[in-house]
Amino acid sequence: MAKAKNKTQKTDVSTKDYIAAIEDDGRRADIQKVHDIMSALTGWEPKMWGPSIVGFGDYHYKYESGREGDFFRTGYSSRAQNITIYIMPGYKDFSEELSRLGKHKTGKSCLYIKRMSDVNEDVLKEIIQKGLDDMAEKYPLDR
Repeated sequence: MAKAKNKTQKTDVSTKDYIAAIEDDGRRADIQKVHDIMSALTGWEPKMWGPSIVGFGDYHYKYESGREGDFFRTGYSSRAQNITIYIMPGYKDFSEELSRLGKHKTGKSCLYIKRMSDVNEDVLKEIIQKGLDDMAEKYPLDR
């Protein structure tokens, strides 16, 4: 039986074009700030994943079920209602950091914020770095 591919695949679309296409000036500035934070923390060239996710780094996973694929280590997206920040190990062990972050919501691997002014930028950096550190333990970097 053929294994299903991830719906979200890396593309050749320009991340600069993605950011430039965000119509709301405030949202575009917030997204640029998130982009700059992730660029500084990772040192990796960002890539578009699907039509609307900017991902930094990548890793190959393989589950016990046999499903495997490639995905980004951290990333973000400008969604209709929120800025979504992806921390691939998830947020279950981030309660202390999240308590200091500011106004937000979470999903399994998604952090939702309305605008950067709602959150403490230094705490956001801690969260992103902690997620990257967790990923490096589980999926060591090949460099």
